[in-house]
Amino acid sequence: MIRSTATRILLLLVLALAGLMLASLFMLLFIKNSNRAAMLAMVTLQDVLVFIVPAVLAVWIACRKPAHVMGLNVAPSWRALAMVLMVYVASVPMLNYTVHLNEAMKLPESLAWLEQMMRSSEDMAAQVTKNLLESQSVFAMIISVLVVGVLAGLSEEFFFRGAMLGMWRQNGVNPHVGVWVVAIVFSAIHLQFYGFVPRMLIGVWLGYLFVWTRSLWVPVVAHALNNSVVVIAEHFAENKNNTFDLDNLGVPAAGQFPWLAVASAVATVALVLLAHKTLCRTTPPPLTEPMMPAEGNPNTFSIEKEKELD
Repeated sequence: MIRSTATRILLLLVLALAGLMLASLFMLLFIKNSNRAAMLAMVTLQDVLVFIVPAVLAVWIACRKPAHVMGLNVAPSWRALAMVLMVYVASVPMLNYTVHLNEAMKLPESLAWLEQMMRSSEDMAAQVTKNLLESQSVFAMIISVLVVGVLAGLSEEFFFRGAMLGMWRQNGVNPHVGVWVVAIVFSAIHLQFYGFVPRMLIGVWLGYLFVWTRSLWVPVVAHALNNSVVVIAEHFAENKNNTFDLDNLGVPAAGQFPWLAVASAVATVALVLLAHKTLCRTTPPPLTEPMMPAEGNPNTFSIEKEKELD
């Protein structure tokens, strides 16, 4: 059992680094091709060894009740899942416009070298993603949904919300600080600078879902939904008969006001506030370990006794 928050997070990062080294070694030795099947295998290996295994191991080593800390023992409610779906639908135009603004970011002339490096990194990541999501058949699309949509969403939520935010929250850190810091780390680790802001906003939403519901499965569903829709949209975008462009929904033509994006932002904020009110009212007990009766009075609870169960 480890009480220090810094030590817990350090343990998580060290285990993730060890998993990355192991995954890299395995890919170097056994994966010789660079085709789509090999890329899917690499992504699967990375999700398991870099995110899922380190998350479970870190919480298991640091805490007495890992399932409780990670929110694995709380089933998602239908209200939470309904809010996830409504917020996703409402937020698409807003997020697309945020992506558009983020991509239009210009650095000062003195930092032109940094901007060029960021652009190159972004183009490389975009090409890898395009190759990964490219699918000529429905079966190939389903495989992409399972790997890039479901497994990636599951693994990243295990690591960032379940382990990182879960251990942080259990030590009494301000939930807002924890949610935002983890969201920033979540976005930064993707190394796609021109998608940093929208990805951070998604991370904030996922973090609050975890805090409000005490269930990791709610942000897992939300994350998997977001990723899976991207995969499916990419598949149909390759169909020349498809005229609907989901990625540009909410992005106005040059010189036009982004009315749809603004309406989307208003609707999203309203739904998030409604989610907070609805989910916090129906939430299970707090994330900290169950409190024990204080000595001498079975009807009162002691914070000290609660922390002893950590």
